[in-house]
Amino acid sequence: MACHLAIAGVTGAVGQEFLSILEERNFPFTTLKMLASSRSKGKKITFKGKEYTVEELTKDSFAGIDIALFSAGGGRSKEFAPAAAKAGAVVVDNSSAFRMDPGVPLVVPEINAEAIKAHKGIIANPNCSTIIGIVPVWPLHQVNPVKRMVVSTYQAASGAGAAAMAELEAQSREILDGRKPTCNAFPYQIAFNCFSHNSALGPDGYNEEETKMVKETRKIFNCPDIAITATCVRIPVMRAHCESINLEFADPMTPEKVRELLAAAPGVTVMDDREHNRFPMPIDASGMDDVLVGRIRQDESLPDNRGINIWVAGDQLRKGAALNAVQIAERLLEL
Repeated sequence: MACHLAIAGVTGAVGQEFLSILEERNFPFTTLKMLASSRSKGKKITFKGKEYTVEELTKDSFAGIDIALFSAGGGRSKEFAPAAAKAGAVVVDNSSAFRMDPGVPLVVPEINAEAIKAHKGIIANPNCSTIIGIVPVWPLHQVNPVKRMVVSTYQAASGAGAAAMAELEAQSREILDGRKPTCNAFPYQIAFNCFSHNSALGPDGYNEEETKMVKETRKIFNCPDIAITATCVRIPVMRAHCESINLEFADPMTPEKVRELLAAAPGVTVMDDREHNRFPMPIDASGMDDVLVGRIRQDESLPDNRGINIWVAGDQLRKGAALNAVQIAERLLEL
């Protein structure tokens, strides 16, 4: 069933990825409204052979809209998403604005698609690192409950948007030319460097990205007692995040069983070539829908074979953001 569709934040990195994925998946729409800030008003975008004019995002933008895909930032989502929902649209929001609202479903379709039915006009898309990390953990957790997760992320510039991606490229050129790198999108040099994730630190010493991974995973898994700790880091990669994930299970778990479960899991591709020391890399995951998983091995520091280490790579702009939102929209059309 086709719908009347709107995209808020269409000119950004995730907004552009929305368009790419909608075209690839032949998402059915009758009309499409492209929305962005006043700076982009009037810009022309060609999509599926038709030229669209970008309109300014306002509270009056959603008359007659069925589904609105939002990637306009948390502040704008808080301002405009309720207006869209009031106008009758179902908002799929990519920001952190509503994720921990108990009345808003937080959805990864491979994990908790049934939560979509409980929406009251807004559905939240989880954080990119959360999605990429838990898509391969969920099928394991269903068979053998995960008691504890220790996650270290290696996050690409794409997670901070188009300006950050451009800054990584520009800084690389500046440094190779012997010039001082210009820092605008990031507080520190990203080219040839890495640093603690650039989100705000809380009083406990954890940054917002790390806290999101903990709280969001518990909500999506509907498992408030699962123990999770995370360390999130920016690395000089254009797109696709990687994560090292250590899992402690309730019962023994072998690498062979993990490979078996993940080989059958939706949204996951196993890339675990020990013979050639070949495991998932950002260049493998870039442009891919699936989360890639490798380095599957026993954690020998835990007794009774209850520990497993895995390494994952996933495209932040796709499954970590736009693809997950489009998958939610596809499920909405099925209701």
